[in-house]
Amino acid sequence: MMYGISGTPGTGKSAIAEELERRGYQVVHATETAREFIIEADNERDTGIIDEEAWIASFHAVDGFVEGHLAHLLPCDLVIILRCRPDILKSRLMKRGYREEKIRENVEAEALDVVLVETLEIHPPGHILEIDTTSAVIPTCVEHIEQFIRREIPSSYGKNDWSDYLEPMT
Repeated sequence: MMYGISGTPGTGKSAIAEELERRGYQVVHATETAREFIIEADNERDTGIIDEEAWIASFHAVDGFVEGHLAHLLPCDLVIILRCRPDILKSRLMKRGYREEKIRENVEAEALDVVLVETLEIHPPGHILEIDTTSAVIPTCVEHIEQFIRREIPSSYGKNDWSDYLEPMT
């Protein structure tokens, strides 16, 4: 079984993946597999543009977890979407030294449920678990993930409405 862990940058994917690895799970980091599919540098957004279709077509399924902000695009058996309240996410990204534009873009994406919406377009509703990492403890999040992949807890998503955090357009 292949499980995806996805979410906006800063929601806790790497920390969750580290804990899963510590517990003995195989974890593949999507950024490592996508590097060769970068087709263009986007210096303004401080990122690379990936040929997503080519990456997905060449991706070899793993028995374990795939972690990364594009993992939800892969043909995973189950997908875990990590979420974070936008004001806290902004603080996390500022601590990482992200540029203001990149912070704004990611905070807006989080407030608009972009990763969740993309996931719902690809995966069956019963195969998605959304976890709010705003104030959650990593081991507790991983316990929920383990319960979900063992199918001890049901799919759950769509409970976070952070549209109030969208900044007014000027």
